[in-house]
Amino acid sequence: MRYATYATCVLLFVVSLAMAAWHSGGWWIAAAMFALLSALGTVDLLQKRSTLRRNYPLLAHFRYGLESIGPEMRQYFIESDTAEVPFSREQRALVYQRAKSVNDTRPFGTLQDVYGADYEWINHSLQPTHPASFDFRIAIGENSAQPYSASVFNISAMSFGSLSANAIRALNRGAKLGAFYHDTGEGSISPYHRENGGDLVWEIGSGYFGCRDDNGGFDLERFTRNAREPQVKMVEIKLSQGAKPGHGGVLPAPKVSAEISVTRGVPMGIDCVSPAQHSAFHTPVGLLEFVAQLREASGGKPTGFKLAIGHPWEWFGIAKAMRETGLLPDFIVVDGAEGGTGAAPAEFIDHVGVPMHEALMLVHNTLAGLDLRNRIRIGAAGRITSAFDIARTLAMGADWCNAGRGFMFALGCIQAQSCHTDRCPSGVATQDPSRWKHLDVPDKAVRVFNFHQNTLKALRDLIAAAGLTHPGQIGPEHILRRVSPIEVRSLAALYHFLEPGELLHHVPDHAVFKAFWTEARSDSFAAPERVRRMRDSKSL
Repeated sequence: MRYATYATCVLLFVVSLAMAAWHSGGWWIAAAMFALLSALGTVDLLQKRSTLRRNYPLLAHFRYGLESIGPEMRQYFIESDTAEVPFSREQRALVYQRAKSVNDTRPFGTLQDVYGADYEWINHSLQPTHPASFDFRIAIGENSAQPYSASVFNISAMSFGSLSANAIRALNRGAKLGAFYHDTGEGSISPYHRENGGDLVWEIGSGYFGCRDDNGGFDLERFTRNAREPQVKMVEIKLSQGAKPGHGGVLPAPKVSAEISVTRGVPMGIDCVSPAQHSAFHTPVGLLEFVAQLREASGGKPTGFKLAIGHPWEWFGIAKAMRETGLLPDFIVVDGAEGGTGAAPAEFIDHVGVPMHEALMLVHNTLAGLDLRNRIRIGAAGRITSAFDIARTLAMGADWCNAGRGFMFALGCIQAQSCHTDRCPSGVATQDPSRWKHLDVPDKAVRVFNFHQNTLKALRDLIAAAGLTHPGQIGPEHILRRVSPIEVRSLAALYHFLEPGELLHHVPDHAVFKAFWTEARSDSFAAPERVRRMRDSKSL
């Protein structure tokens, strides 16, 4: 059906040409018209810059006709076919412009309501700076054998299997061009991750794909073999993800192709199950021992974990275990509930997990309160698409940011929300070769590179206007938020920030710490006794 319009025009051209030769007259006009349409469709099929045109010859021009009017009309066209879209038209238009290196300046001031609640901005300085470079970096694992200098903006976890082969190729080539990292997602390191040599962060999920034994448990020997590859720069244990924390997942047997079978180390013809929890550890102390084990087996590469915050006592248990054992991760990635590029049940997408800002604040405050913040780096992910998103996230305690959907948009994703149907129109989130082979890797890799570079250039300009020289200098006092039409607060005034070492001396006067800190345990993820009693009495 994707080629029906093109095929129909070719057929009508042949018919019109025959009728014109037989009857002459107006049939020549029809033949000329269908000849032009057939030629345009043929060009669509042969060109490589637009995946949509290759997958939908002629039909794609309806979209591009509206796009020529402007980004707002283009986004209106996209939204008209979707019941609900998680990104605003302005956010997506900005990504597309930066990926294509289109001038993103605009006339007539802000599109935002500056007097509406939640409007945010960064204060500027009367003494702006002039940073020499926009290649902002953060050192991770400084005390490990192989520390890594990471960009402050990287590609978040998206697995081969969820994304197509050519999407993975383009992302990794873009990461190579821009010297930033590409998180593999829990689907392991595929051949397509390896082709272009871009930096990888290997994510280890509960399925232990790429490092599992025949029973689905963790296999240290297989892990060591992959983790010591020079292309792997860091190792990340995934505890939970923003899209569906606490859920796990299943890749149905028909989708377990030969490539996925080899990449993940699972048999073909059988459902590929990613359990909801890990089997290699069962307590906070066990998690940290697993981190230390993987760091050693990898040859001393920075090792940490990613989580979406849920029950606060579970996170507090991990934090207490760090202080008690001295076993520290090199980094923690906080995944917000609003994050996630893959398909998930509607209730999980909308109502499970803590949003990124609150989750990030809790992690940052806990580490600061235990006087560990300067020894552990924090990354953050969750709907980050612009330089201001990065600045605001760093102001709230992160050291760097990851993005998933932003880079998918750079690949050409139009947010058709058909990721789970295997009919992605842009060839990004599909395993159908008739679709993904039309995604041109060299062209899309440049767009991934452009999006990264232009976003960091915008970040450089933001911090320069604020009188700073590095994003790491952004503090909560720099970001302002309107909380009502007549009231403005800085993030420093809106959020409670713990002093270094504060938790070592007393429980802060902060609701979540007062409720759960004292009873959290380093030897168990179980709910505190008080919480269990309240559950039993139906008080919760």
